Amino acid sequence: MNTLNLKLKNLFAPSKIPSKKLMILLHGRGDSSLGLTGIPPHFNRYDMNYLLLDAPYDYFGGRSWYDLPPNQLEGIEYSSKILTEILDELFEEQFEASESFLFGFSQGSLLTFEFGARYHKVLAGYIAISGYIYDAEKILKEMNPKVKEAKWLCTHGMRDGVLPYVTSKEQVEILQKGGLDIEFHSYPKEHNIVMEELELIEEFMKSLKDLGFPKP
Repeated sequence: MNTLNLKLKNLFAPSKIPSKKLMILLHGRGDSSLGLTGIPPHFNRYDMNYLLLDAPYDYFGGRSWYDLPPNQLEGIEYSSKILTEILDELFEEQFEASESFLFGFSQGSLLTFEFGARYHKVLAGYIAISGYIYDAEKILKEMNPKVKEAKWLCTHGMRDGVLPYVTSKEQVEILQKGGLDIEFHSYPKEHNIVMEELELIEEFMKSLKDLGFPKP
């Protein structure tokens, strides 16, 4: 993998054929971009570029997007600001927002909702795995209204001992009732990513036929 000259450290895997399609991957607390390097190979998309970002805060040898409860808000807002600057730069010329995806696990999942729903450009799809939402009602008030036109995929483990399943599901339901097109799936898993989810994400991307993904 390469790196791009951005405001956050990162790993970048270019597509095998020229493309403006981009998936931005956001890791969980205590992890880093290195922890998600095994994800892109599972997606049989040779026209997809992948950008794995490191969160801005240090966390016991890893990285974090925001502080532990109840002190999340400052970090969420700061991380969202940096992500806005980075995505604005990426989507200026090099990549196309309408053909790109935002992928987040755990803390990265929260940013997918909190940042992704407010971002002024609408992406093709948003993928949130094993996370929660800081303030679902506030998102509905502050989100980019055009985000309702986008597709969302959210998954969570029923055995998750880090972020309770019931709480996250209820938060997603608030956004669904508010008009976001969120496809929600439950898995008998803990706080991790399983193969079935990766297969689901692959199908989710394939379902967006207007992106013109060539078959592998």
